[in-house]
Amino acid sequence: MIPSAKDHLLKDVDNINQIPIIPSLLDVICKTTGMGFAAIARVTEDRWITCSSKDNISFGLKPGDELKVESTICHEIRESKKPVIIDHVAEDKLYCRHPTPALYGFQSYISIPIFRKDKSFFGTLCAIDTKPAKVSSPEIVEMFRLFAELISFHLNTLEEYRITSAELLLEREIAEVREKFIAILGHDLKNPLGTIRMCSDMLLLLAQEEKTSKYAGTIKSTTFRMEALIENLLDFARGHLGEGIKLQKKKDKESLRKVLEQVLKEIKAMAPEATINTVINLEKAVDCDESRVAQLFSNLLGNAVTHGDKEEPIEVEAICVNGEFKISVTNSAEPIPNEVMKHLFQPFYRADVKEGHQGLGLGLYISSEIAKAHDGELTVTSNEDKTCFTFSMPGS
Repeated sequence: MIPSAKDHLLKDVDNINQIPIIPSLLDVICKTTGMGFAAIARVTEDRWITCSSKDNISFGLKPGDELKVESTICHEIRESKKPVIIDHVAEDKLYCRHPTPALYGFQSYISIPIFRKDKSFFGTLCAIDTKPAKVSSPEIVEMFRLFAELISFHLNTLEEYRITSAELLLEREIAEVREKFIAILGHDLKNPLGTIRMCSDMLLLLAQEEKTSKYAGTIKSTTFRMEALIENLLDFARGHLGEGIKLQKKKDKESLRKVLEQVLKEIKAMAPEATINTVINLEKAVDCDESRVAQLFSNLLGNAVTHGDKEEPIEVEAICVNGEFKISVTNSAEPIPNEVMKHLFQPFYRADVKEGHQGLGLGLYISSEIAKAHDGELTVTSNEDKTCFTFSMPGS
C-alpha cells in the first residue's frame, strides 16, 4: 500500500519528537526571549501541523494539532522562504493590520524557515507571546537560525538512518533468498544428479548393445558437466553471501595425485575423442585444498576440451618442484583477442563462442578465486600456436 500524504506528515511529526534535544531547545527559546510559546511546525501548501511545542501561556497547541494554514504567517514564510520577525505588532507598519495577529491574539512573533538537506521546505521554528518582546536583535535571530539548522541536521540524520535500516533489511532478505537458492542447488539438484549418475553406471554394467552403452556413457559424462556447473553456481552464491572460497588444506601428494587423475578420468569420459597428454610430477606434498584444486583443474581442462582444436592434443602438466606447485593446461586454438583477455576472469563474462559451447561464464572466475584463496594466481597466455592457462601457488 502506498503511504498517503497524511501518513508522511504524521511521520514528520514523529521524526521531530524522536530528536531528544527538542524539548530543551524550545525551553531555551522561551527563557532567552521571554516569550510564552515556542513550537516547530510542519508546513505544506495546505497543512499546518504542530510537531512539538513549549506552551507557558496556554495557547493550546500540542503535537499533531493543526491550524488552517492560510490563517498563519508560516504560510507566507513557506512561499517567500524568508523569516518573519515582529517585536511589537501594534507598532509594526507591515503587520499592525495583518489578520493573523488579531486572530490569535499575539503581539510579538518570530518564525524561521527550516529546510531539509536537499533545500526543500520542511516548516518553521517559531515563537509568540501576547506581550511585545525584543526578538529582532542579531543574537536572538542568529540563535533561531542555528537551532533551525540543528533541527534540519537531525531530520537528515534520522532519514539516513531509516534508509540505512531499510537497506540492511533488504540485504538480509536477499541473503535469505540466496541461502534458499544455495539449498536448492546443493540438495534439490545435486541429489537427483547423483541418482542419474548411479543409474547410468548400472546401465553401463548391464548394457549388452553398443548403442545402449554409448547413450549411458553420454548420460554419465553429462552429469559431470552438470555437477561442475552446480559447484560453480554454489561458489558464486556463497561468495556473494560474504563467505568467499573456504579451504580445507592438507599435505598429501599421493592423495592430490589421485584427485587430479580422477578429474582426468571424468573429462575423458565426457569427451572420449579428446587426446590429453599428461605429466604429473609431485616431488613434495602440497599444502592445499585438494577438492578445490580439482575443481580448478576440471574447469581449465573442460574449457580446453570445449574450445580447443579437436584435431590437436591437450597438454597437461601438474608439477611441484623448487617450492612451487603449478598446473598448466595448453591447447591449440585461435588466439584469444586482447579485449576478451581483459574480462576472462570476471563473473558471467562469455566471449562469442560456437553454438552449443556457451556456459554461464563462471568457471574461470571461480578458478581465479580458488587460486587467490591459495595465495596463488591464475594466468593465461594466447598466441597463434597455443593457449595456456597456468595456476601457480607456493608449494608448501
